[in-house]
Amino acid sequence: MSRHRRTGLIVMGLLAALLAVWFDHSQLGRRWRQQDKSGQPARSNDLEKYHAKTFTVVNVVDGDTLDIETADGKYDHTRIRLWGIDTPETKSEKYGVMYFGPEAAEFTKELALGKAVTVYLDENCTRDKYNRLLAYIKLQDGGFLNEVLLTEGFAYSDLRFKHDFYNKYKQLEAGARSQKKGLWQNIKREQMPEWLQRESPNLLLGK
Repeated sequence: MSRHRRTGLIVMGLLAALLAVWFDHSQLGRRWRQQDKSGQPARSNDLEKYHAKTFTVVNVVDGDTLDIETADGKYDHTRIRLWGIDTPETKSEKYGVMYFGPEAAEFTKELALGKAVTVYLDENCTRDKYNRLLAYIKLQDGGFLNEVLLTEGFAYSDLRFKHDFYNKYKQLEAGARSQKKGLWQNIKREQMPEWLQRESPNLLLGK
């Protein structure tokens, strides 16, 4: 091998090493590692640990967020965000207590707190950006908490994210809205979540 060729290979090796170090410390590298950590292995672990398993609800944060008894990483309990719905906020630093938020939280407490529930996951997406478990929660009577909240007018169908029951949840919300159940009886447009005002600008026309 010629001296020039050896020198070229050494230079290329050094450049490759420098590029690897740069990538490892760059924002792009960190993002890639985060995606890898939250990808298929993590979903598989969630499915194995939680899917179709029964746990006790130990805390209700608000209408669409609760904690179950089993540990999750460094946390003593697993926090669950109900998939496909959005209830009015009660503890948001940005929005404060929203219209019908306390009612939704109390309704969820009555149905789930201290009760054994069964967790069902969507195999394509098991966590949200806050690392909360996204789940459909089956109650002891066989109904799903997500659907009951929609049917009784305590929640909005979340149009921001696709999921297995996207169309069904839209229909459940429409039924509650047409019957003026729960929040739909007196809600004003400015009381709705900002995302819903953007997604459905004509939602309350003809109310």
